[in-house]
Amino acid sequence: MTNFEWRVRGVAIAALVFVLAACGGSSDDLAPAEPTPTPGPTATPTPESSPEPTDGLRGSIELEVGNADRCDPLDRRHCLLPFPSDTFTASDGGTDTGLHLNLAVASMITNDKGVQVATEHINRNDGWSPGAVMAFHVPGLDLVETDVPPLTDLARSLETNSPSVLLDADTGERIPHWVEIDQNVASDDDRLVLVRPAISLATGHRHIFALRGMKNAAGETIAAGDAFRAYRDELRTNVPEMEERRDRYEMVFADLGNAGVARDDLYLAWDFTVASTRNLTERMLHIRDDAFAWLGDRVPSWHLESLEEPLDHRILRRIEGTFEVPHYMTNDAAPGAEFVYGEDGLPMRQGLYTAVFRCIVPRAAFAESGAAMPARPSLYGHGLLGSEREVSASNVRDMANEHNFVFCASRWLGMAEEDVGNAITLLGDISGINGHADRLQQGVLAQLFLGRLMIHPDGLGSDAAFQAMGTSVIDTNELYYDGNSQGAIMGAQLIAVAQDITKAVLGVPGMNYSLLLQRSVDWDVYRSLYEPAYPEPLEQALGLLIMQLQWDRGEGNGYAAHMTDNPLPGTPAHRVLLHVAFGDHQVAPASAEIAARTIGAVIHRPVVADGRLPDVEPGWGLETMIYPHDGSAIVFWDSGSPTPPTANLPPRLGEDPHGHPRNDVQVRHQKAAFLAPESRVIDICGANPCQIPPN
Repeated sequence: MTNFEWRVRGVAIAALVFVLAACGGSSDDLAPAEPTPTPGPTATPTPESSPEPTDGLRGSIELEVGNADRCDPLDRRHCLLPFPSDTFTASDGGTDTGLHLNLAVASMITNDKGVQVATEHINRNDGWSPGAVMAFHVPGLDLVETDVPPLTDLARSLETNSPSVLLDADTGERIPHWVEIDQNVASDDDRLVLVRPAISLATGHRHIFALRGMKNAAGETIAAGDAFRAYRDELRTNVPEMEERRDRYEMVFADLGNAGVARDDLYLAWDFTVASTRNLTERMLHIRDDAFAWLGDRVPSWHLESLEEPLDHRILRRIEGTFEVPHYMTNDAAPGAEFVYGEDGLPMRQGLYTAVFRCIVPRAAFAESGAAMPARPSLYGHGLLGSEREVSASNVRDMANEHNFVFCASRWLGMAEEDVGNAITLLGDISGINGHADRLQQGVLAQLFLGRLMIHPDGLGSDAAFQAMGTSVIDTNELYYDGNSQGAIMGAQLIAVAQDITKAVLGVPGMNYSLLLQRSVDWDVYRSLYEPAYPEPLEQALGLLIMQLQWDRGEGNGYAAHMTDNPLPGTPAHRVLLHVAFGDHQVAPASAEIAARTIGAVIHRPVVADGRLPDVEPGWGLETMIYPHDGSAIVFWDSGSPTPPTANLPPRLGEDPHGHPRNDVQVRHQKAAFLAPESRVIDICGANPCQIPPN
């Protein structure tokens, strides 16, 4: 963790203490309330005297189902389970999928003030997340007895006899995944089963998830619920809403049958449609295209605020300033703002806001004579709830001077230090998560404008602060990106929409937030706010999945499939190098592997030393890198930290290696070779795992 990240964590803790102190009362007042499960359907089998069905079904069953118009009766534990499901969609001829989400406020999770999550912005989605986590509850389920595919053996999820099947119904392909039970709650009654895809799901495609052979700890088969049996066993129900969905479930059974999954064996199965690429990305692409059309051939307006020279033995100049960026938000794009939409459903330009930047110019950019030695320009992406000041961190100074880079940074709006207060507010009522996602997109636009400012002939290099003997020290032929932690998470989205950048290094990266949070020690502080606000333990996990439906628009998860060689409209292809810290306490390496599979990256092998990972095949699903490599790649860096847990819990043992790769001279050497016109991933580990000493 950087000094800035420690400082921001301190700000958050201080804010938490203030909030709790203001509330007053005893510690008992802050304890979560006793769970109050959301009512689900109950079922009563049809009496033997009931008449036989005459509609081609094999029998009938009486179900006592509440709110079937807005709840799914298949999982009695909660109205929204199983999640996600096309039960919560409606037909829409105006979307690419032909659907839009149709979640009722009355069905949503509830905070401690009795406020249920608003659905207006969620229901603008034309499908579910490409990183969708399938969530459901199976009473008494034992994962070992059921022999579900774990994170450590993803290949098992593709075997014909796998108890869990994730199917792309449009292609008939099985999708690799793993199954886990939420370890963040105390009671088995509140522990959701979570199924995570090991690669981003295809946008716009319909998917099916199926379970069979569920076992309890005694090895006994767990019977399917009555509501699902009504579909599986062709039993007519007394619930009109369920009967209206019967044809859809017949399609589910037919598609599973074509994939070799027998209907009679199923414990549970349902379908869901992933949102279309246009729906996920059109807001970001619109503000990018509109802003740059407005800018035209001009340079973004900017103002120099300060120049410090010399800084140290590595950096000659540290330069700070401001620049103007079109914004599309209420309240001048301040924390808590959200997009202003036009009649076309896309954000409307509202004016300009002033963004800040900091740049460092290395001594390497100056010859002994004082003449310019033009440096490669690169944007730098800061960490969690930090600021542009992180570009002055020691490792960035080293990288700049060792390899002659001028680095400039601005703030990731939505994830910058001024957003701490709004983050605390959102954790008490996640209804406002749409504004957070909007501000993240606005922050990406600011990064794009800063990049243009770096390479424009009338940009930074035209000022004496960036010159030597009247010549610019910035080589404007090509722009690069280097980001760490949050800068890598958000960097994935930036690169997917960048037009001036084609090569990027993402240090300790990951996606998506709904996976990352529970596996990060950084969540500890925010969890202490979120869980009292949403006291029902089962709903705490559901809340993260609901928030992801908005986060997809403002982080790499919604863009990963287009990050490299399948670019978005008006966008070039890109090359990306992912650097992972083995045992990372803050960003789960498993999430970086999901990104790597999605973008078609190759991996350095051996991934880690023998015995360091419990995986049957470390780096499963990724081809082995052959050096030198001229495409996208992922490299694990091991500094000796303990092996992380495989459950949805953060690593806590040993030293956190989160900052180790960027602080190693050889790692920086590999980064510099990639962030270059010829761009190659060079071999600095040989036939060995990539190991570095702890910092």
